Amino acid sequence: MARTITVTGMSCGGCEDTVESALEDVDGVVEASADNESDAVTVEGDANVDALVEAIQNAGYDASA
Repeated sequence: MARTITVTGMSCGGCEDTVESALEDVDGVVEASADNESDAVTVEGDANVDALVEAIQNAGYDASA
């Protein structure tokens, strides 16, 4: 299942990498693809949305599902 989460604060490819890496550590995430141009990340898998938002916030960005 794909889920899109709004992420604010990303401004470059490095930010995208940071968000993707943080999400890939969450149980149930198969793949994460962040896009700073659209302020969003698409997550494939069955991870809990609250865990996803928390991982993004812990990486230093604001997120909402």
